[in-house]
Amino acid sequence: MKTAIVTGASSGIGLAAAEAFLEDGWRVGLIARRTDRLEDLARMYDTAVPMPCDVTSEVAVQNSFAAFGRLDVLFNNAGMFGPQATIDEVPLDDWKAVVDVNLTGMFLCAREAFKVMRHQSPQGGRIINNGSISAYTPREGSVCYTTTKHGVSGLTKTLSLDGRAFNIACGQIDIGNARTDLVRGLEAKREAEGLAPLPTMDVADVAQAVLHMANLPAEANVQSMMVMATSMPHIGRG
Repeated sequence: MKTAIVTGASSGIGLAAAEAFLEDGWRVGLIARRTDRLEDLARMYDTAVPMPCDVTSEVAVQNSFAAFGRLDVLFNNAGMFGPQATIDEVPLDDWKAVVDVNLTGMFLCAREAFKVMRHQSPQGGRIINNGSISAYTPREGSVCYTTTKHGVSGLTKTLSLDGRAFNIACGQIDIGNARTDLVRGLEAKREAEGLAPLPTMDVADVAQAVLHMANLPAEANVQSMMVMATSMPHIGRG
């Protein structure tokens, strides 16, 4: 049985991806802070393994990965948006909170996955980082989120390079406007400001894209995939 760990598995893209892996017959480690939501999922699937964990805690991440055992895929997904404001209105503590989850958390989980994949037999595995369309084209008022997602792109490229010697592939999925709580919050803000609604897409379609990346044979890798709502104003000029 193939195995995966999904971070941020209690809601949004993480939950949808975890369900896609489970429906496809994988054994899935579920990492998030909300224990009750992980246990709800585990009651529905025999191969779901709740692993309550704060991805910003080095010890907690180490213990979670060590307890899971063999690992074929990490979907390194946990993240947060942070304050919607211009840089002069962003408190330092808010900046640090976003960096802690979106970069430090991803680093810690990737480090443990890399370690497990390097030393297991047969050697190797795949790390899929959740980037963002903001790694290419930011939206206004997203300085914390956008900056960290550019950092995720650097992490992905470095892991791809360093992983070659150990049969560890790394790719990145950059997502634009899947219908999650995060995007609904942005929609509410736009509505309050009298702006046009955001084009969005079903989060289940994103999960299927992640599953496609995960199911590729070891000799093939999606280095970068962008999945976005069709009508998003990403391409073109205003």
